[in-house]
Amino acid sequence: MPAGRFAPNPRQTAIVETVREQGALTVEALAERFGVTLQTMRRDVKLLAEAGTLARYHGGARLPGSTTENIAYRERQRMNADAKRRIAQAVAARVPDGSSLIVNIGTTTEAVAQALTARRSLRVITNNLHVALTLSQGTDHEVIVAGGVVRARDGGIVGEATVDFMRQFRVDIGLIGVSGIEDDGSLRDFDYREVRVARTIIERSRQVWLVADHSKFGRPAMVELAMLSQIDLLFTDEAPPAPFRALLDDAGVECVVAAPARAQAARTTRRGP
Repeated sequence: MPAGRFAPNPRQTAIVETVREQGALTVEALAERFGVTLQTMRRDVKLLAEAGTLARYHGGARLPGSTTENIAYRERQRMNADAKRRIAQAVAARVPDGSSLIVNIGTTTEAVAQALTARRSLRVITNNLHVALTLSQGTDHEVIVAGGVVRARDGGIVGEATVDFMRQFRVDIGLIGVSGIEDDGSLRDFDYREVRVARTIIERSRQVWLVADHSKFGRPAMVELAMLSQIDLLFTDEAPPAPFRALLDDAGVECVVAAPARAQAARTTRRGP
């Protein structure tokens, strides 16, 4: 259907706004949220995709996006903020006190840094100025900041100097975020310089932990960073959709799905006096 002839109804407009806020949602989740059948929601998503307002992926919908340019940093900070906090708590629960980590660029890794302030005596190498600032204030962590070119838009440090710097270390955990996971099992991002650093982190880590909320599944990006088979643990906020469950199993990746916010609140309540 030509985009100019399509006038979305109020529900379809609300669907677009919901996806804009969440980054990506499954058809099942959208149908439940709007109280309609799966058939109705699939029809809505199909119409919106044909109009160019949404993009479809396996079992869900996301905003249409470029494979060459990422969403603006401030918008990425707002997207799926609760999911990122839950992922961060799940990661922090698995990080042993006294361990060493390399943490890369991304709004999800920044959420993890906040959660890691509760751990003790970590040694953290990072090319993310926001991570460095978070972990260096009010903690006993040792934070080492990589050299290189600072990107003004998000405080990320990239370039050949950054790659060379990272090669000095061998750490317990490499913690990386990505822009997208495609259905061939490839992890993808937008900036080749950032990808070079992330590849080095993978090489210099005894274990590689990937943090990715549900919106990253099926999201395209231009540059291949790695394959799922190079990852040890994946932390996410929802059970991965098909075909990603099979890809994770085949790659031998442990998938940790963060508990829903209300479940985390209940555990906090039970821990209280």
